[in-house]
Amino acid sequence: MSGWPLWGLLLAFAAAAAAVWVAGISLSDQTDVLSARFGLGSALGGLILLAIATNLPEIAIVASASLSGNLGVAVGNILGGIAIQTVVLVALDAFGVRGRRPLTYRAASLVLVLEAVLVVAVLAIVIAGTQLPPSLLALRVTPAPVLIAVTWVVGLLLLRRAGRSLPWHESGQPPDGQEHPRGQSTTERVRKQQISTAKSATLFGIAAVATLAAGVVLERSGEALADRIGLSGVLFGATVLAAATSLPELSTGLASVRIGDYQLAVSDIFGGNAFLPVLFLMATVISGHAVLPQAQHTDIYLTALAMVLTLIYAVGLIFRPNRRIARMGIDSLTVLVVYTIGVAGLFAIAHGG
Repeated sequence: MSGWPLWGLLLAFAAAAAAVWVAGISLSDQTDVLSARFGLGSALGGLILLAIATNLPEIAIVASASLSGNLGVAVGNILGGIAIQTVVLVALDAFGVRGRRPLTYRAASLVLVLEAVLVVAVLAIVIAGTQLPPSLLALRVTPAPVLIAVTWVVGLLLLRRAGRSLPWHESGQPPDGQEHPRGQSTTERVRKQQISTAKSATLFGIAAVATLAAGVVLERSGEALADRIGLSGVLFGATVLAAATSLPELSTGLASVRIGDYQLAVSDIFGGNAFLPVLFLMATVISGHAVLPQAQHTDIYLTALAMVLTLIYAVGLIFRPNRRIARMGIDSLTVLVVYTIGVAGLFAIAHGG
């Protein structure tokens, strides 16, 4: 697509982003239906399937970039995607939550704090993996991505156990939290839908193919756009491309908070963020190169930024701010300020080094 005119690239990118939005919403809806019909909600295999399904745009972009050897876009999209998807919680707090109490006051749960800890854990392994020598590549894999995948699976097992019960008062649920248990609203909505399992599976398949195709177009048109406007692959992947692939999370998150399932909205974001670093394993296998040791200063910076943003919300879930400032909790306001300063620092690093 490098020979396309600028207007054509912009049109292709916008059309692919719109397709990701529409197909992503349908994919999320049908995932809920199939999960309920086949009882996948609490099973490990079901959790892995749901994580893959809800991150298909990122999977398509990372796979396409790895095949073309454009690892900067792949790394930037993974790490920038974690940071910007955390900022989606700011939008949910400001535009989705009604009433005087902010998002983390309503969604507070020790299980969500554990999910935030899992995100920080896999990101810590990412930073450690960037310091390993690339010569450790064997059978098209390196130690760090394998350890990330193992940590993610072990984390899912622990979260599954925590979701059933915790040795704390009220199983880690605070007083005056959300009215219904997490996921109950979604379960009731699925039960009311008059759709057959076969039709739901068909719609799931169509949405998955559309999402994968749109993700490839996003990566190819985005790479050409970045070259045309003189923006590095990591900067484009961490900002514009990551924002485009976060559109489904924004839509489904708004739907969750509007029906009062605040914990589900936060869990979807943390769950997706914990899964994204697992894509480094896929990128390593596809490209045949040690991806993490090739990380630039901007990549490590993005990882640290994502960790800080996650920890801010973890603190918010524990302290539960009960006042809203500019229609959001103090934790969301802090995340917005830190992210804005962080992106400015990212551009300073990219253009100063």
